[in-house]
Amino acid sequence: MVDIKTAILIPARTGSTRFKGKPLVELGGKYMIQRVYDECIKSKLDTYVLTDDWAIAEVMNVPSHIVVEETKQFANGTERCSDAIRHKMFDQYDQFINVQGDMPDVSFDMIVSTLFQLKHHSVATMYTDMQDGYNHARNNDLNRVKMIVDSSRRLMRCGRKQSALWFGRGLAYGEHHLGIYGYHRKALEDYSSLEVPEEETYEGLEQLRWLKAGYNIGCMYTDWNGIEINTPEDAIEWRKKHGKVQNTAQSSAAVHRYLTGDLPN
Repeated sequence: MVDIKTAILIPARTGSTRFKGKPLVELGGKYMIQRVYDECIKSKLDTYVLTDDWAIAEVMNVPSHIVVEETKQFANGTERCSDAIRHKMFDQYDQFINVQGDMPDVSFDMIVSTLFQLKHHSVATMYTDMQDGYNHARNNDLNRVKMIVDSSRRLMRCGRKQSALWFGRGLAYGEHHLGIYGYHRKALEDYSSLEVPEEETYEGLEQLRWLKAGYNIGCMYTDWNGIEINTPEDAIEWRKKHGKVQNTAQSSAAVHRYLTGDLPN
């Protein structure tokens, strides 16, 4: 039996237009990027942070698992991942899981489910319904990405293999797409060379490049009610949901410039 080796990649950039410096926002006593990393390593898979700023590398005490690329410009996290795996350190891996750096509530089960999907698809992702609470209240928010899948809710809850049909922002229908992907090595290597379709440019959604290129994107439902941090308001809501925790994140002059003024008290 062939031993397939997997690594987790966490793209994290400080230049988000909606929330500048968000990987370094404090959530429950940790910088968000630390929280995402700590959740991912619970899987026992090798985990790497891919970033554009040494400020992020400074707060992470894992220098061998940080890749900093400041000079190249990437349209999205998948392009950053595609570029990073050209480094020799990634030659040992056959497939990758991309956990977005704004997913502090990513779970071990989500990672396992993505691994399962990679048995059947070269590209995979996840979704949930988010029928209750904060996420439901923001159903039509343009920051919330929806996806259309090719089977009914009844079948999706039975674990049937499914594929994504489309992705869009602010749709009043469809399922809530989650920021976790799986890729076979060849698919990820090829991503940056694929034509960028007009739909991707309009929606700002990297997933559409796969679909327009003819890839079958596998997907799986998860019963998840976490919060993705797209805006300062999301960070405030996360704190309310998880409770006020004393800030124990280390002080750093290098990250202070990103944190000052980002969140109201």
